[in-house]
Amino acid sequence: MKVPIRFTVNGEAHELAVDSHRTLAEILHDALELRGVHRGCDSGDCGTCTVLLDGRPVPSCLVLAPDADGTEILTVEGLSSSPFSGPGKLHPIQESFVARGAVQCGYCTPGIILAAHALLVANPSPTEAEVREALCGNLCRCTGYTKIVEAVLAVVRE
Repeated sequence: MKVPIRFTVNGEAHELAVDSHRTLAEILHDALELRGVHRGCDSGDCGTCTVLLDGRPVPSCLVLAPDADGTEILTVEGLSSSPFSGPGKLHPIQESFVARGAVQCGYCTPGIILAAHALLVANPSPTEAEVREALCGNLCRCTGYTKIVEAVLAVVRE
């Protein structure tokens, strides 16, 4: 059964008719072609599909698309067009990840960057422990987290 939903994604209003059983991750990735919304486990365990839903990091594979009706969603694609960066420029957290080599395969990176961004909006001066806690829902199998935590803390210092 198709259900009409309206939401704002990366500052752009969308109105879609979606199957009631489809997840937000599926809609963002497949229907809106936002490829930064990666699908990993489809059970909320890995964090690769993390988006900001009304400012909160959530695994979008656990949100049914109809439940996102009326919300504001930010994906990694929208981060570079935020007030913190200029048009066509990377967001400072993205720049920090690149500069510090906090990416390897890159599959987990969009979700981690969004979780880090949400933390920095809520707490502009987090401790290392607070950064680690904020990122605990995002699994990275390549980096070991050291460079990721360094990249987040570097944004705080800059």
